[in-house]
Amino acid sequence: MQFGLSEEQNMIVDTVRSFVENEIYPYESEVEQSGQVPHELGEALKQKVIDLGFYACNFPEEVGGAGLSHLDFTLVERELGRGSMALTHFFGRPQNILMACEGDQRERYLLPAVRGEKMDALAMTEPEAGSDVRGMKCSAMRSGGDWIINGSKHFISGGEHADFFIVFVATGEDQTPKGPKKRITAFLVDRGTPGFEAREGYKSVSHRGYKNYVLDFTDCRLPDAQVLGEVDGGFAVMNEWLYATRLTVAAFSVGRARRCFDYALNYAAERKQFGQQISKFQGVSFQIADMITEIDAADWLTLSGAWRLDQGLPANREIASAKLYATEMLARVTDTTLQIHGGMGLMDDYPIERFWRDARVERIWDGTSEIQRHIISRDLFRPLGA
Repeated sequence: MQFGLSEEQNMIVDTVRSFVENEIYPYESEVEQSGQVPHELGEALKQKVIDLGFYACNFPEEVGGAGLSHLDFTLVERELGRGSMALTHFFGRPQNILMACEGDQRERYLLPAVRGEKMDALAMTEPEAGSDVRGMKCSAMRSGGDWIINGSKHFISGGEHADFFIVFVATGEDQTPKGPKKRITAFLVDRGTPGFEAREGYKSVSHRGYKNYVLDFTDCRLPDAQVLGEVDGGFAVMNEWLYATRLTVAAFSVGRARRCFDYALNYAAERKQFGQQISKFQGVSFQIADMITEIDAADWLTLSGAWRLDQGLPANREIASAKLYATEMLARVTDTTLQIHGGMGLMDDYPIERFWRDARVERIWDGTSEIQRHIISRDLFRPLGA
Protein backbone atom coordinates (compact mmCIF):
# COMPACT_ATOMS: atom_id res chain seq x y z
CA MET A 1 0.00 0.00 0.00
CA GLN A 2 1.30 3.43 -0.95
CA PHE A 3 0.86 5.82 1.96
CA GLY A 4 0.74 8.91 -0.22
CA LEU A 5 -2.19 9.86 -2.44
CA SER A 6 -1.77 10.11 -6.19
CA GLU A 7 -2.39 13.36 -8.06
CA GLU A 8 -5.78 12.04 -9.14
CA GLN A 9 -6.70 11.03 -5.58
CA ASN A 10 -5.73 14.46 -4.28
CA MET A 11 -7.98 15.94 -6.96
CA ILE A 12 -10.85 13.74 -5.78
CA VAL A 13 -10.34 14.84 -2.16
CA ASP A 14 -10.08 18.53 -3.06
CA THR A 15 -13.14 18.43 -5.34
CA VAL A 16 -15.41 16.66 -2.88
CA ARG A 17 -14.24 18.71 0.11
CA SER A 18 -14.82 21.94 -1.83
CA PHE A 19 -18.31 20.74 -2.76
CA VAL A 20 -19.15 19.93 0.85
CA GLU A 21 -17.84 23.25 2.14
CA ASN A 22 -19.52 25.38 -0.53
CA GLU A 23 -22.73 23.47 -1.27
CA ILE A 24 -23.52 21.59 1.96
CA TYR A 25 -22.28 23.67 4.91
CA PRO A 26 -24.45 26.74 4.08
CA TYR A 27 -27.68 24.73 4.41
CA GLU A 28 -26.89 22.60 7.44
CA SER A 29 -28.44 24.88 10.05
CA GLU A 30 -31.65 25.20 8.04
CA VAL A 31 -32.00 21.43 7.72
CA GLU A 32 -31.11 20.89 11.37
CA GLN A 33 -33.83 23.29 12.52
CA SER A 34 -36.56 22.22 10.09
CA GLY A 35 -35.75 18.51 9.93
CA GLN A 36 -36.42 18.70 6.18
CA VAL A 37 -34.46 19.01 2.96
CA PRO A 38 -36.51 21.13 0.54
CA HIS A 39 -37.20 19.19 -2.65
CA GLU A 40 -35.77 21.94 -4.84
CA LEU A 41 -32.53 22.00 -2.84
CA GLY A 42 -32.11 18.23 -3.05
CA GLU A 43 -32.64 18.24 -6.81
CA ALA A 44 -30.24 21.17 -7.24
CA LEU A 45 -27.54 19.37 -5.27
CA LYS A 46 -28.06 16.21 -7.31
CA GLN A 47 -27.70 18.10 -10.58
CA LYS A 48 -24.51 19.79 -9.42
CA VAL A 49 -23.01 16.39 -8.59
CA ILE A 50 -24.05 15.04 -12.00
CA ASP A 51 -22.40 18.06 -13.64
CA LEU A 52 -19.23 17.37 -11.63
CA GLY A 53 -19.19 13.83 -12.95
CA PHE A 54 -19.31 12.29 -9.46
CA TYR A 55 -22.86 10.95 -9.37
CA ALA A 56 -22.81 7.15 -8.87
CA CYS A 57 -19.03 7.31 -8.77
CA ASN A 58 -19.09 3.95 -6.95
CA PHE A 59 -20.32 2.22 -10.14
CA PRO A 60 -18.17 0.94 -13.02
CA GLU A 61 -17.80 2.94 -16.21
CA GLU A 62 -19.55 0.20 -18.20
CA VAL A 63 -22.89 1.20 -16.66
CA GLY A 64 -22.23 4.95 -16.64
CA GLY A 65 -20.46 5.40 -13.30
CA ALA A 66 -17.07 6.97 -12.68
CA GLY A 67 -15.47 3.60 -12.01
CA LEU A 68 -13.63 4.62 -8.86
CA SER A 69 -11.65 1.99 -6.99
CA HIS A 70 -12.63 1.03 -3.46
CA LEU A 71 -9.84 3.24 -2.14
CA ASP A 72 -10.86 6.22 -4.28
CA PHE A 73 -14.49 5.85 -3.27
CA THR A 74 -13.52 5.61 0.41
CA LEU A 75 -11.78 8.99 0.01
CA VAL A 76 -15.04 10.39 -1.41
CA GLU A 77 -17.04 9.05 1.53
CA ARG A 78 -14.49 10.40 4.00
CA GLU A 79 -14.92 13.92 2.65
CA LEU A 80 -18.71 13.61 2.52
CA GLY A 81 -18.57 12.63 6.19
CA ARG A 82 -17.75 16.25 6.97
CA GLY A 83 -21.22 17.37 5.92
CA SER A 84 -24.85 16.85 6.91
CA MET A 85 -25.94 13.34 5.93
CA ALA A 86 -29.39 14.63 4.98
CA LEU A 87 -27.75 16.83 2.33
CA THR A 88 -24.88 14.61 1.19
CA HIS A 89 -27.49 11.95 0.46
CA PHE A 90 -28.01 13.77 -2.83
CA PHE A 91 -24.37 13.30 -3.80
CA GLY A 92 -25.79 10.07 -5.14
CA ARG A 93 -24.23 6.72 -4.25
CA PRO A 94 -26.80 4.07 -5.26
CA GLN A 95 -26.50 0.64 -3.62
CA ASN A 96 -23.83 -1.44 -5.38
CA ILE A 97 -26.11 -4.44 -5.00
CA LEU A 98 -27.94 -3.11 -8.07
CA MET A 99 -25.09 -4.56 -10.11
CA ALA A 100 -26.89 -7.86 -9.53
CA CYS A 101 -29.69 -6.63 -11.83
CA GLU A 102 -30.22 -8.74 -14.92
CA GLY A 103 -32.16 -8.35 -18.17
CA ASP A 104 -34.96 -5.79 -18.01
CA GLN A 105 -33.99 -4.93 -14.42
CA ARG A 106 -30.95 -3.08 -15.75
CA GLU A 107 -33.12 -0.68 -17.76
CA ARG A 108 -35.76 -0.30 -15.05
CA TYR A 109 -33.54 0.06 -11.98
CA LEU A 110 -29.76 -0.07 -12.42
CA LEU A 111 -29.22 2.44 -15.22
CA PRO A 112 -31.83 5.01 -14.03
CA ALA A 113 -30.23 4.86 -10.56
CA VAL A 114 -26.77 5.48 -12.00
CA ARG A 115 -28.07 8.38 -14.11
CA GLY A 116 -29.81 9.96 -11.12
CA GLU A 117 -33.28 9.48 -12.59
CA LYS A 118 -34.35 7.18 -9.75
CA MET A 119 -33.21 6.77 -6.14
CA ASP A 120 -33.12 3.53 -4.20
CA ALA A 121 -33.26 2.51 -0.54
CA LEU A 122 -32.15 -0.72 1.13
CA ALA A 123 -34.67 -2.50 3.39
CA MET A 124 -33.45 -5.24 5.67
CA THR A 125 -34.04 -4.34 9.34
CA GLU A 126 -37.26 -5.30 11.14
CA PRO A 127 -38.72 -4.40 14.54
CA GLU A 128 -37.92 -7.87 15.90
CA ALA A 129 -34.89 -8.64 13.74
CA GLY A 130 -32.06 -6.10 13.86
CA SER A 131 -28.64 -7.69 13.91
CA ASP A 132 -30.25 -11.14 13.58
CA VAL A 133 -30.98 -10.96 9.86
CA ARG A 134 -32.13 -14.58 9.70
CA GLY A 135 -34.70 -13.79 12.37
CA MET A 136 -36.72 -11.64 9.97
CA LYS A 137 -40.46 -12.31 9.84
CA CYS A 138 -41.36 -10.37 6.71
CA SER A 139 -42.00 -13.21 4.28
CA ALA A 140 -42.98 -14.02 0.72
CA MET A 141 -45.09 -17.03 -0.28
CA ARG A 142 -45.74 -18.43 -3.74
CA SER A 143 -49.22 -17.81 -5.16
CA GLY A 144 -50.25 -18.41 -8.75
CA GLY A 145 -46.73 -17.99 -10.05
CA ASP A 146 -46.19 -14.72 -8.16
CA TRP A 147 -44.94 -13.85 -4.70
CA ILE A 148 -47.18 -12.50 -1.93
CA ILE A 149 -45.28 -10.43 0.64
CA ASN A 150 -46.51 -9.70 4.17
CA GLY A 151 -44.71 -8.03 7.03
CA SER A 152 -42.85 -4.86 7.95
CA LYS A 153 -39.43 -3.24 7.79
CA HIS A 154 -38.23 -0.25 9.77
CA PHE A 155 -35.23 2.09 10.13
CA ILE A 156 -35.11 2.36 6.33
CA SER A 157 -32.70 5.18 5.51
CA GLY A 158 -33.40 7.28 2.44
CA GLY A 159 -37.00 6.06 2.24
CA GLU A 160 -38.32 9.56 1.84
CA HIS A 161 -36.66 10.03 -1.55
CA ALA A 162 -36.64 6.45 -2.83
CA ASP A 163 -38.43 5.58 -6.04
CA PHE A 164 -37.89 1.89 -5.35
CA PHE A 165 -36.70 -0.31 -2.50
CA ILE A 166 -34.35 -3.30 -2.36
CA VAL A 167 -36.18 -5.49 0.16
CA PHE A 168 -34.90 -8.66 1.81
CA VAL A 169 -37.58 -11.12 2.92
CA ALA A 170 -37.80 -14.72 4.10
CA THR A 171 -38.83 -17.14 1.34
CA GLY A 172 -38.49 -20.44 3.14
CA GLU A 173 -36.89 -22.25 6.03
CA ASP A 174 -34.42 -25.13 6.39
CA GLN A 175 -33.98 -27.36 9.40
CA THR A 176 -30.36 -27.51 10.58
CA PRO A 177 -28.59 -29.05 13.61
CA LYS A 178 -28.61 -25.56 15.10
CA GLY A 179 -32.34 -25.09 14.52
CA PRO A 180 -34.46 -23.51 11.76
CA LYS A 181 -32.57 -21.37 9.24
CA LYS A 182 -34.42 -18.84 7.08
CA ARG A 183 -33.84 -18.65 3.35
CA ILE A 184 -33.67 -15.03 2.22
CA THR A 185 -34.51 -13.45 -1.15
CA ALA A 186 -34.04 -9.86 -2.36
CA PHE A 187 -36.88 -8.12 -4.22
CA LEU A 188 -37.08 -4.84 -6.12
CA VAL A 189 -40.26 -3.05 -5.02
CA ASP A 190 -41.51 0.15 -6.64
CA ARG A 191 -43.06 2.87 -4.54
CA GLY A 192 -46.81 2.78 -5.15
CA THR A 193 -47.01 -0.98 -5.69
CA PRO A 194 -50.44 -2.20 -4.44
CA GLY A 195 -50.19 -3.67 -0.96
CA PHE A 196 -47.00 -1.72 -0.21
CA GLU A 197 -46.86 1.43 1.92
CA ALA A 198 -43.80 3.51 2.79
CA ARG A 199 -44.39 5.89 5.69
CA GLU A 200 -42.26 8.14 7.83
CA GLY A 201 -40.78 6.35 10.83
CA TYR A 202 -39.35 7.50 14.13
CA LYS A 203 -37.82 10.83 15.08
CA SER A 204 -34.12 10.34 15.68
CA VAL A 205 -31.76 12.63 17.57
CA SER A 206 -29.03 11.67 15.08
CA HIS A 207 -28.85 13.16 11.56
CA ARG A 208 -31.94 15.32 11.57
CA GLY A 209 -33.42 15.64 8.10
CA TYR A 210 -32.09 12.21 7.14
CA LYS A 211 -35.29 10.36 7.83
CA ASN A 212 -35.95 6.71 8.49
CA TYR A 213 -39.02 5.02 7.06
CA VAL A 214 -41.30 2.12 7.93
CA LEU A 215 -42.37 -0.22 5.12
CA ASP A 216 -45.60 -2.21 5.43
CA PHE A 217 -46.51 -5.12 3.14
CA THR A 218 -50.07 -6.42 3.08
CA ASP A 219 -50.63 -9.14 0.47
CA CYS A 220 -48.26 -7.29 -1.83
CA ARG A 221 -48.05 -9.28 -5.10
CA LEU A 222 -44.77 -9.32 -7.03
CA PRO A 223 -43.78 -11.32 -10.12
CA ASP A 224 -40.53 -13.26 -10.47
CA ALA A 225 -39.19 -10.35 -12.53
CA GLN A 226 -38.81 -8.41 -9.27
CA VAL A 227 -36.42 -10.91 -7.69
CA LEU A 228 -32.88 -9.48 -7.45
CA GLY A 229 -30.38 -12.28 -7.87
CA GLU A 230 -31.54 -15.83 -7.27
CA VAL A 231 -34.55 -17.02 -5.29
CA ASP A 232 -33.28 -17.89 -1.79
CA GLY A 233 -29.99 -16.24 -2.78
CA GLY A 234 -30.34 -13.10 -0.69
CA PHE A 235 -27.31 -13.85 1.42
CA ALA A 236 -25.22 -14.40 -1.70
CA VAL A 237 -25.95 -10.90 -3.04
CA MET A 238 -25.51 -9.45 0.46
CA ASN A 239 -22.09 -11.00 0.84
CA GLU A 240 -20.98 -9.97 -2.64
CA TRP A 241 -22.13 -6.36 -2.59
CA LEU A 242 -23.10 -5.13 0.87
CA TYR A 243 -20.40 -5.98 3.39
CA ALA A 244 -18.16 -3.18 2.08
CA THR A 245 -20.81 -0.63 3.12
CA ARG A 246 -19.24 -0.83 6.58
CA LEU A 247 -16.26 0.97 5.04
CA THR A 248 -18.61 3.81 4.17
CA VAL A 249 -19.56 4.23 7.83
CA ALA A 250 -15.91 4.07 8.89
CA ALA A 251 -14.88 6.64 6.29
CA PHE A 252 -17.77 8.93 7.23
CA SER A 253 -16.71 8.73 10.88
CA VAL A 254 -13.14 9.73 10.03
CA GLY A 255 -14.31 12.71 7.97
CA ARG A 256 -16.71 13.88 10.66
CA ALA A 257 -14.05 13.44 13.35
CA ARG A 258 -11.58 15.60 11.42
CA ARG A 259 -14.13 18.39 11.06
CA CYS A 260 -14.95 18.16 14.76
CA PHE A 261 -11.27 18.10 15.68
CA ASP A 262 -10.68 21.37 13.81
CA TYR A 263 -13.20 23.03 16.12
CA ALA A 264 -11.45 21.63 19.19
CA LEU A 265 -7.99 22.64 17.98
CA ASN A 266 -8.94 26.21 17.06
CA TYR A 267 -11.03 26.73 20.18
CA ALA A 268 -8.21 25.52 22.42
CA ALA A 269 -5.79 27.86 20.66
CA GLU A 270 -8.08 30.89 21.08
CA ARG A 271 -9.99 30.40 24.34
CA LYS A 272 -8.32 31.98 27.37
CA GLN A 273 -8.72 31.04 31.01
CA PHE A 274 -6.54 32.09 33.95
CA GLY A 275 -4.71 34.53 31.68
CA GLN A 276 -3.61 32.11 28.96
CA GLN A 277 -4.90 29.95 26.14
CA ILE A 278 -6.38 26.69 27.37
CA SER A 279 -4.04 24.88 24.97
CA LYS A 280 -1.30 25.68 27.46
CA PHE A 281 -2.92 23.39 29.99
CA GLN A 282 -1.78 19.81 29.80
CA GLY A 283 -5.29 18.55 30.51
CA VAL A 284 -6.40 20.07 27.20
CA SER A 285 -3.26 19.69 25.08
CA PHE A 286 -2.98 15.98 25.84
CA GLN A 287 -6.61 15.50 24.81
CA ILE A 288 -5.84 17.18 21.49
CA ALA A 289 -2.85 14.87 21.03
CA ASP A 290 -4.92 11.78 21.79
CA MET A 291 -7.67 12.85 19.39
CA ILE A 292 -5.44 13.36 16.36
CA THR A 293 -3.65 10.09 17.04
CA GLU A 294 -6.93 8.18 17.12
CA ILE A 295 -8.25 9.94 14.02
CA ASP A 296 -5.11 9.12 12.05
CA ALA A 297 -5.21 5.50 13.23
CA ALA A 298 -8.86 5.14 12.17
CA ASP A 299 -8.10 6.79 8.84
CA TRP A 300 -5.29 4.37 7.97
CA LEU A 301 -7.27 1.39 9.19
CA THR A 302 -10.13 2.38 6.90
CA LEU A 303 -7.96 3.09 3.87
CA SER A 304 -6.14 -0.18 4.42
CA GLY A 305 -9.42 -2.11 4.28
CA ALA A 306 -10.32 -0.39 1.00
CA TRP A 307 -6.86 -1.11 -0.41
CA ARG A 308 -7.22 -4.79 0.43
CA LEU A 309 -10.48 -4.95 -1.49
CA ASP A 310 -8.77 -3.42 -4.52
CA GLN A 311 -5.99 -6.00 -4.26
CA GLY A 312 -8.45 -8.87 -4.10
CA LEU A 313 -7.26 -9.76 -0.60
CA PRO A 314 -9.48 -11.00 2.25
CA ALA A 315 -10.83 -7.91 3.96
CA ASN A 316 -13.85 -8.90 6.06
CA ARG A 317 -12.03 -8.73 9.40
CA GLU A 318 -10.13 -5.59 8.42
CA ILE A 319 -13.34 -3.82 7.39
CA ALA A 320 -15.02 -4.86 10.63
CA SER A 321 -12.05 -3.49 12.57
CA ALA A 322 -12.23 -0.21 10.67
CA LYS A 323 -15.96 0.16 11.29
CA LEU A 324 -15.60 -0.72 14.96
CA TYR A 325 -12.65 1.53 15.70
CA ALA A 326 -13.66 4.52 13.57
CA THR A 327 -17.19 4.76 14.97
CA GLU A 328 -16.05 4.41 18.58
CA MET A 329 -13.26 6.90 17.89
CA LEU A 330 -15.83 9.39 16.58
CA ALA A 331 -17.80 9.06 19.81
CA ARG A 332 -14.70 9.88 21.86
CA VAL A 333 -13.66 12.77 19.63
CA THR A 334 -17.07 14.44 19.61
CA ASP A 335 -17.42 14.03 23.38
CA THR A 336 -13.95 15.44 24.04
CA THR A 337 -14.54 18.34 21.66
CA LEU A 338 -17.73 19.18 23.51
CA GLN A 339 -15.87 19.00 26.84
CA ILE A 340 -13.18 21.38 25.58
CA HIS A 341 -15.89 23.86 24.55
CA GLY A 342 -17.47 23.61 28.00
CA GLY A 343 -21.04 24.80 28.34
CA MET A 344 -20.99 26.41 24.90
CA GLY A 345 -20.47 22.98 23.38
CA LEU A 346 -24.06 22.11 24.29
CA MET A 347 -25.48 25.26 22.71
CA ASP A 348 -26.60 25.34 19.10
CA ASP A 349 -24.36 28.37 18.48
CA TYR A 350 -21.81 25.70 17.56
CA PRO A 351 -22.44 22.50 15.59
CA ILE A 352 -20.63 20.51 18.31
CA GLU A 353 -23.79 19.26 20.02
CA ARG A 354 -25.04 18.12 16.60
CA PHE A 355 -21.84 16.20 15.91
CA TRP A 356 -22.16 14.64 19.36
CA ARG A 357 -25.75 13.50 18.73
CA ASP A 358 -25.06 12.35 15.19
CA ALA A 359 -22.10 10.24 16.28
CA ARG A 360 -24.20 7.95 18.43
CA VAL A 361 -25.91 6.08 15.63
CA GLU A 362 -22.67 5.14 13.85
CA ARG A 363 -22.01 2.39 16.40
CA ILE A 364 -25.42 0.87 15.66
CA TRP A 365 -26.29 0.86 11.98
CA ASP A 366 -24.57 -1.27 9.34
CA GLY A 367 -23.74 -3.73 12.09
CA THR A 368 -23.41 -2.81 15.75
CA SER A 369 -20.04 -2.65 17.51
CA GLU A 370 -20.91 -6.00 19.07
CA ILE A 371 -21.48 -7.56 15.64
CA GLN A 372 -18.13 -6.19 14.41
CA ARG A 373 -16.37 -7.70 17.42
CA HIS A 374 -18.08 -11.01 16.66
CA ILE A 375 -16.86 -10.90 13.03
CA ILE A 376 -13.31 -10.06 14.12
CA SER A 377 -13.05 -12.73 16.80
CA ARG A 378 -14.69 -15.39 14.59
CA ASP A 379 -12.17 -14.68 11.85
CA LEU A 380 -9.31 -15.11 14.30
CA PHE A 381 -10.55 -18.30 15.97
CA ARG A 382 -11.82 -20.22 12.93
CA PRO A 383 -8.35 -21.20 11.62
CA LEU A 384 -7.64 -22.64 15.09
CA GLY A 385 -10.80 -24.72 15.10
CA ALA A 386 -12.15 -22.83 18.07
